[in-house]
Amino acid sequence: MRLTFIDPGALRTEFRLEQPAQTPDGFGGKIETWNEIAVVFGRFEPLSVTQMFRADQDIESATHRITIRMRAGVKSAMRFRLGARIFRIVTVADPDETQRYLNCYCEELS
Repeated sequence: MRLTFIDPGALRTEFRLEQPAQTPDGFGGKIETWNEIAVVFGRFEPLSVTQMFRADQDIESATHRITIRMRAGVKSAMRFRLGARIFRIVTVADPDETQRYLNCYCEELS
């Protein structure tokens, strides 16, 4: 397998990695809150944008790849925050299976 080389200087965008937490609301339901678990630096690449018109409204979806250094425990239930922008992690992959980097394929939430 061919090794992936990523210039360390390309990992320069600062992201907040967050995970969901469920707290009881006092009425038998739960409220989802997000807790910051780490500040990570990564490479940010837009991949595609789609726009659909459905049920009398525009539905837009933007997908991005965020590459970070290997970090155990990153999974699809988490999200990245970049200022006011939020990126939900759809899937996570090790690009060359050397446990050096993680490619996180994300969807931007609006």
